[in-house]
Order: sequence, then structure tokens, then C-alpha cells
Amino acid sequence: MTKQVTSALRAVRSSFDSRNRYHLVSGEIVCADALELLRILPDECADVVFLDPPFNLGKSYGRNGSKGDRLSDSAYLAYMLRVLIRSVAVLKPGGALYVYHLPKWSIKLAGVLADLLEFRHWIAISMKNGFARGNRLYPAHYSLLYFTKGEPRVFRRPKIAPLECPECHAYVRDYGGYERFIEKGVNLSDVWDDLSPVRHRKHKNRAANELPIEIARRAVRISGRPQGLLVDPFAGSGTALVAAREGGMLFAASDRERNQCATMFRRLLRTRPQATRGHGHGSKR
Repeated sequence: MTKQVTSALRAVRSSFDSRNRYHLVSGEIVCADALELLRILPDECADVVFLDPPFNLGKSYGRNGSKGDRLSDSAYLAYMLRVLIRSVAVLKPGGALYVYHLPKWSIKLAGVLADLLEFRHWIAISMKNGFARGNRLYPAHYSLLYFTKGEPRVFRRPKIAPLECPECHAYVRDYGGYERFIEKGVNLSDVWDDLSPVRHRKHKNRAANELPIEIARRAVRISGRPQGLLVDPFAGSGTALVAAREGGMLFAASDRERNQCATMFRRLLRTRPQATRGHGHGSKR
């Protein structure tokens, strides 16, 4: 664990009392607004910042109801700009920032980030069950923005299994005689059409929609490193934290909803690093 990571986790422990904080050996979870967490973290402490904010669609994520997710466009954008600026500050040189959002907002947020960080990718994540809205085209993807603070300190290119027909198991795509080169997987591109961003309720840990674990896992595979720090100030049910824990990373996270903090704490008690087992349980203190 680096001095920056140690300092960041110590800052979280000293800034929030035990009534509003869950402690685990792999990180800290606080019941607080995103900006409260980001403001107490020291500059240049995070290897990965993962942002999956509420989309301002008027959805309820807990006891606070839907009011906090129903701001005017100008108020929401102003809030997100404050989050982005502070997120850039806590990111280490060479660190990666991911923002998962609707294209309507991503294009505005990307414009701000382009002046502060190095643009890497606009990753399109295919949406399978959308529907046409008014006089617009059918919205068929969510966006995952990927920026780095200068040249990436860590970059891996994951491979995924080629798509197969569920009936005959033949490849869905024509690889033009290069099938032998994809036996160990296809290089991941910036179009992810092999998973769905909308999950069935039987696979979720809460009533509201939940980030699919594979999205967060890929971000960790691309940019994470063991004992590095992932910061997630909109942690929800803790999906990105689970991916970080599996990848041997530490984390600092927050959510305004107390029930969500309890949910992610329980999920993380059941999660172990994929390469190394046997780490201790966590506690709230």
C-alpha cells in the first residue's frame, strides 16, 4: 500500500464517525454525499475514479426518495462539474477516470474533462430493451467515458469470448478465415454489445437499476492494480467495489442512502480477491 493510499483511507476514517462509516480491510464506505467524500480525500491518491451517478431521471434509490434525482438541468450539470473537478484532483498522474452515463450528459461532461485529462475512449454499451422516444432515434447505448491523467500508468487490453449462436454454437460474426487467431478471445473494443446495462430484478441487490458487474470488472482489468485505490463516490449497491476487491484493489466509497451503504457492506463481506484468498472480514466502527 502506498503512502497516498494510506493517507486517503486515514483521512476517511478520521473525517467520518462510526455512525456514518463502514470499515473493511479493503477500504472504507461512508454514508455521505459524493462531494463530501471527494473533498476530504488528498490530491493524487486514486489510481481509478469510477463515477456512476444518478442520471437525474427522478428515480428513488432509498429513503431520501426521488427529489435528489430530479434537479433542473442547470443545477444537475453544476453539481456534476464540481464532482468532476474534484475527481480529477484526487486522481494520480497516470490514473484513470471512468464516467458511466447517458449520452445526453456524457457529451457535456466529456467536453469538460477534455480540458483537464487525456481522452481515451467513449465506450458504447449496447442497450437491448429500449424504445423510441418522441421525435428521436431509438436510444441503443449507454456511454462509459474513459480518461487518464496523462499517459496511463496501467493499461491492459482484455480479451472476451467471441459471440456464438446459442443454438448451433457457430460464431455469430464472420472473422474472414482468422478464426484460429481468436481461439483465446477477441480483443476488447470500445463497443460492448455482449452485455446489457439493464439487469433483471432477480440479479440485482436493490429495486433500482444496478450497474452490471462486468462493466466495473473491465474498468478494473484495464486500469487497476493490486493495492491501488479505487474511489467511487456514487457507490450505490457496491458493484464497482466488488470488482475492485476481486482485483486486489482498495477503495474509498460513499452513498447518500444509508440502506445502500449497508447493502454494499454485506456484499463486500462475501467478496474475496480472485487471486488471493483468506483476507479478514470487515466491520463497522
